[in-house]
Amino acid sequence: PQLALDGVQRLHPEPDQPLVLLAGTPQRRVVQTANAAARALGLRPGQSLTAAHALSKTFASAEYDPAQIEHWQQFLAAWAYRFSSQVSVFYPRALLFEIESSLGLFGPWPQFEARLRKELTELGFRHRIVAAPNPAAARVLANLYDGLAVADDSALLHALAPLPVDRAGLNPQVATALARMGLRTLAQVQALPRHTLARRFEAELLQHLDTLSGQRPLALAFYQPPDQFDARIELNFDVHSHQALLFPLRRLTGDLSAFLCGRDSGVQRFDLHLEHAQAPDSVIKVGLLSAEREPAMLFELARGRLEQVQVTAPVRGFRLVAEDLPLFVPQRQDLFDDRPQQTLPWEQLRERLRARLGDEAVQGLRFHADHRPECAWQAAVDKHPCPTLNKVQRPGWLLREPTLLAEQGVQILMGPERIESGWWDGADIRRDYYLIQTRAGQQGWAYRSVGQSDGLWLQGWFA
Repeated sequence: PQLALDGVQRLHPEPDQPLVLLAGTPQRRVVQTANAAARALGLRPGQSLTAAHALSKTFASAEYDPAQIEHWQQFLAAWAYRFSSQVSVFYPRALLFEIESSLGLFGPWPQFEARLRKELTELGFRHRIVAAPNPAAARVLANLYDGLAVADDSALLHALAPLPVDRAGLNPQVATALARMGLRTLAQVQALPRHTLARRFEAELLQHLDTLSGQRPLALAFYQPPDQFDARIELNFDVHSHQALLFPLRRLTGDLSAFLCGRDSGVQRFDLHLEHAQAPDSVIKVGLLSAEREPAMLFELARGRLEQVQVTAPVRGFRLVAEDLPLFVPQRQDLFDDRPQQTLPWEQLRERLRARLGDEAVQGLRFHADHRPECAWQAAVDKHPCPTLNKVQRPGWLLREPTLLAEQGVQILMGPERIESGWWDGADIRRDYYLIQTRAGQQGWAYRSVGQSDGLWLQGWFA
């Protein structure tokens, strides 16, 4: 019911402060809508800006932009797409989606309705929710009811009966003509003979009445989510620090998460644009090793990248663009997970460390195609699988420098395995390797240089 106002208010750092949206010509600015705090000051829609300033000076204002209404309607359609594949934006400022197929997944209607209300409230949108047997009836019933669920056609006719004619979805001229005839409710119109209505009005009236009762199906074009996410927040003042950018960043990453959940995908790369008045945009690239969509994690990763950038010029706008949206595969978890609740999974911890410390600061190990043990491992920063040695035992812990072993009490379990390599780079070796076990039961990997009898040199331990 207040889509334009909610769209501005949810991006405001102090949403409870008085706020009005202005329309009209530059010569005569008019209050288009006002929030509850502004109404408490006496501000009303239709009031001139001069009259509003005469009542109070302590309210914020923003431009009433009809294009933003369509933008937020599309955003909410992307959110609803997670609950149903049949989502439509046929009516302005309204969202239609089929729910009967979703009740088996999301639970009975009271539970499903509570979830919808919770998520809409968290997104910052006021709402009315009505369930009805057909979309046209659901739309007009939302003009009068909130929380109504109509199960069958007989209950539908009873719910439609008290609707005022000017709120029944009729053409305004038709509604005015009916009111002048003394017909105030939809029940009074439906009680008239059809041939009388057909003679006095266009066929559109009877078609609409049949659509409301479910006798005439309504053809709807279903929403298809876009292949990229692009959202922007206009800042009302020049920002010079990272701290003031955290609120719009949290809102944008939350919107990105809702969008991703709707299309059942994740994000692997996205860009943050800091818009300046007299300089090119500062672009901050955020990359992940795997697809994610958790809002808290996206915010932390983007925050870590943002805090590494020096803000050199005042920021006027904040924009988030995500084009790489691969399918999201939820992480498998054990039924009886004994991890503490506050412990992060390794994947999330890795991404947070990369965002805080930089991509090169967090590295793993991977096998390198070299038979020399000291050259067989190297640092790796990507997540691609690395080749492994099949059916060959290698120690998990290599010593920094080989250590000479006292051969008394050392048992040779396996070997020798000869390794000759490195002739091409001047560090060639010729060694015979053995799997050994000490008196304490530790298993190690030791070698003896070919042609020498200087004892066994321990190079690593097995777990």
